Amino acid sequence: MEWLQEHMGNTEVIIKLCFAALLSLIIGIERELKKKPVGLKTSIVIATFSCLLTYISIESAYTTPARDSINITMDPLRLAAQIVTGIGFLGAGVILRKGNDSITGLTTAAMIWGAGGIGIAVGAGFYIEAALTVCIVLIGIEIIPPIMTKFGPKRLRSKELFLKVLVSDTESISKMYDYLNENELYIESIRIKDILINNTTTKHEMEMRLSIITKKSTVEFYQMVKQKDFIERIEVESI
Repeated sequence: MEWLQEHMGNTEVIIKLCFAALLSLIIGIERELKKKPVGLKTSIVIATFSCLLTYISIESAYTTPARDSINITMDPLRLAAQIVTGIGFLGAGVILRKGNDSITGLTTAAMIWGAGGIGIAVGAGFYIEAALTVCIVLIGIEIIPPIMTKFGPKRLRSKELFLKVLVSDTESISKMYDYLNENELYIESIRIKDILINNTTTKHEMEMRLSIITKKSTVEFYQMVKQKDFIERIEVESI
């Protein structure tokens, strides 16, 4: 009978580990398809080990034999609480700040934290809740954003571009500024600095974060702006 009980326990943990890995597989594939730094392997590792530690934490609390001389009290989810804290350093590692002051990796960092949450939920026996959470998250990041991009408020339908241009004089700065406003290219932030060339000539570099509502691609936008004769050099990046 003891062997049977032990065998049933092993079967339970195997089911939990496999189910946690399966759910994290869905998240990992979604990140892989978007070429994000944390993908399939990382998600599976996080969720599976989180599930294992949660299972160990719960089982240890209820299977530790009592002692007459010592009053032992254990929190069944003490290890699980530390998992959430420990995963934080992984999330911080994928949050990047680019040279144009844009921040990337926040969603991926949240996915890392979520993969740990899936492992904890499955390890604690909340199978349906874990599966439902994965479905809701996928709907939130794959279905709702495209809908909001097409039918949402104007602000949500815009996309951001980083534009850097080099002009020869201050008059060209005003021309560039007027051109952007005329074409409904909203300037979110702007930085202008002098560029000294050959120790004699001073030119001006404009770095701008733009919010635009257009169906034009980044290449088409580049070609459109480059046609202006007062622009000597241009650099465009889709944020």
